[in-house]
Amino acid sequence: MSNITIYHNPSCGTSRNTLEMVRNSGNEPTIIYYLDTPPTRVELIKLISDMGIAVRALLRKNVEPYEQLGLDEDKFSDEQLIDFMLQHPILINRPVVVTPLGTRLCRPSEIVLEILPEGQKGSFTKEDGEKVIDETGKRIK
Repeated sequence: MSNITIYHNPSCGTSRNTLEMVRNSGNEPTIIYYLDTPPTRVELIKLISDMGIAVRALLRKNVEPYEQLGLDEDKFSDEQLIDFMLQHPILINRPVVVTPLGTRLCRPSEIVLEILPEGQKGSFTKEDGEKVIDETGKRIK
C-alpha cells in the first residue's frame, strides 16, 4: 500500500508528468481518477485545507462549465464553489498529490518534488522535452 496518492487525469500532460516523477522516486502511488471517482465533499474540503489554498485556487478556469456557470464572477461562496466542483469534477484543477510530507496542487508538475519522501532515482524529462532531473537524480534549475 502506497503512502502517496495522486488525483490524476490521464488526459493531462502535467498530471502524467507528475505521476512519472512520483514513480521516478521509487514509489507507486494510489491513483484516483477523480473524473470517474470524484472526492466526497469531506475529502475535497480536507484537500483544500491541507494545501492551505483558497477554494477558488483549485478551480480550473479553462473548461466549459466554468464560463457557463459564471464562475469568473466573485459572487459565489466557498460552499457553492465546492458544490460546483462536486457536480462537475472537471472543474477541479489537477493533479493534487498527497504524501506524508504534504498535499499540493502540482502545477507545474515539479512542485511534487517538494513533498516526495524519497529523491529521484534517475533522470527525468517531461513530455515536452524539458529536462527536469539529471542522471544523478538532482533537479536541474
